[in-house]
Amino acid sequence: MFTGCIVALITPMDMKGNICKISLNKLIQYHIHNGTNAIVVMGTTGESSTLNYHEYIKTIMWTLELSKNKIPIIAGTGFNNTFKSIKIISALENTGIIGCLNVTPYYNKPTQEGLYKHFKTIAHSTNLPQILYNVPQRTGCDLLPETVYRLSKISNIIGIKEATGDLSRVNQIKNLVHKNFFLLSGDDSTSYEFMLLGGHGIISVTANIAAQYMKRFIKYMKHHQLDKARIINKILMPLHKTLFLETNPIPVKWAAKRMGLINSSFMRLPLTTCTLKNQNIIETILKQLKLI
Repeated sequence: MFTGCIVALITPMDMKGNICKISLNKLIQYHIHNGTNAIVVMGTTGESSTLNYHEYIKTIMWTLELSKNKIPIIAGTGFNNTFKSIKIISALENTGIIGCLNVTPYYNKPTQEGLYKHFKTIAHSTNLPQILYNVPQRTGCDLLPETVYRLSKISNIIGIKEATGDLSRVNQIKNLVHKNFFLLSGDDSTSYEFMLLGGHGIISVTANIAAQYMKRFIKYMKHHQLDKARIINKILMPLHKTLFLETNPIPVKWAAKRMGLINSSFMRLPLTTCTLKNQNIIETILKQLKLI
């Protein structure tokens, strides 16, 4: 449940900025149909920072309801306030989520000791499995391998989403942690190399709109059919890069709307809709991949 192709799900909204349950259902059914291994709801790609507490919980509960136990659900529960994370996780106990994804605290810029105590305190507040999430280009702090090692000794901290794009981190972490600790790529563009080095899967932005491609890519990697995996990786590389022409999830949300997976590409401020220039670039890639 914590390996393979996991999608970092977008959060569909209507033109007034309300969460769109109809579009959310379309997305979930798309991933069930295409064999995505699990869904992360309310992560960075899900615009979690723009939702209030009640919307946050409601979106997670809707995702659980609509999935009907056909696909595992992981909840993004990371904040720069330790006790806010604990409050959210407490509300999600016994709801059916299989675990939590916790990003390093943004803006605060804690020390490594602060990061250790933050994640330790959260983990000790719950029995739910916890996945660390390191994305320093967004958060302003870097969870170093030595700190990951310390945290891996806590029984319900089971893995990390490593999104630095620094492939040397795979072996650095792998050589420190126990063999059952999961290493998940958080960077579509380097996921091939990440898994070659021993990664167990990916939490993917691209999977939002190319789930069938990403599922096949992961399947080939797991079965060591590297030539086939390399071909798909090469085919997808223009899409991986195009989806970051603007701040994620701006491009992927527009692409999902263009494909008919959601009814609106509306984004809450301070994020704005995709520029016309980049829309044209994305559309060209979608056509090349026969996604539209």
